[in-house]
Amino acid sequence: MYGAHVRKIPGSREDTAHATLEAAKYSFYASHAWNPFFFQGTKTFAFEVWEQFNFTVPDTLIIPTGHGTLFIGAYLGFKDLLNQKLISKLPRLIAVQSETCAPIYKMFNEKLKEVPRIEPKETMAEGIRIAEPLRAKQILDILLETEGEVIIVTDKEIEKSLFEICKNGLYVEPTSAAAIAGFRKYKSAAKEIIVVPLTGHGLKSTEKVLKILRKYSN
Repeated sequence: MYGAHVRKIPGSREDTAHATLEAAKYSFYASHAWNPFFFQGTKTFAFEVWEQFNFTVPDTLIIPTGHGTLFIGAYLGFKDLLNQKLISKLPRLIAVQSETCAPIYKMFNEKLKEVPRIEPKETMAEGIRIAEPLRAKQILDILLETEGEVIIVTDKEIEKSLFEICKNGLYVEPTSAAAIAGFRKYKSAAKEIIVVPLTGHGLKSTEKVLKILRKYSN
């Protein structure tokens, strides 16, 4: 309909990203991770949480993080509310990464200034399998400002969380289950109010979900 030409790039997700950046030297690249206006959309997530909490703020948010589009958006939204004096504090923001691809975790814990070179392995949580997050420094700044942390989870922990939440009637993708796995590992304080967003529907990863369900139902 729009005259697009599809090109198949051999290799990994990172190879595709590099090829796209090269092509962007000659044409427009509409990546959500680059576009600053995209975050003005994801920040409305914070407004919805604020409204549903009767115009108050939870203590903590635990968010699956690759490029950090929801993580950064949530921060921007709550920062707007704080600047307008509609809330009195920012929530603590917790980033969850897969053990097989965790550059933010490595940067945060080793106090690195640049994204480390890592070889990402396969993971159930493909939505956060980002070896070179474009806004890594911004994510680290937010972690420091909100006194947050980074939690890494294994595929086994993701699978278990996915199976359990599906049994409870919520059909989500493995990346969403990664956040639930992170919640299970998070050491919460007494009476701490925690929000864990379910970021994607299970229909995005039907084959993976069916494989896990067969495994755990036997």
